[in-house]
Amino acid sequence: MERKYNDLIGDILEEAGEKDNYKGKGKPISKEYLAMDTFQHFQKIAKDSGYLPPWLKLQKEISQLVHSCKTEKEIKIINKKISEHNLICPNQMQKNQIRIDELEKAKRIW
Repeated sequence: MERKYNDLIGDILEEAGEKDNYKGKGKPISKEYLAMDTFQHFQKIAKDSGYLPPWLKLQKEISQLVHSCKTEKEIKIINKKISEHNLICPNQMQKNQIRIDELEKAKRIW
């Protein structure tokens, strides 16, 4: 073994020919970066880049459908999407399916 440590990211950058061409090279790590765990840091970078997880995209789509819904057939389509949403979103973000007689309540929730 040539090194005392593994530098996976450094190896990837080197293979891509980018070892010395990245933003922030040679600058100290910000205090903000050190204050967050890896997942929180990823979330911040993703949010700043405009990334939306698939379940949030689906949630926005469902919201639009709920607010324009008028028929039982549309509710079946919405409930199918709600089931899909509930499979991919965090547990605390799961929503109940809607019924035609509770459409106004669903509009407030969504």
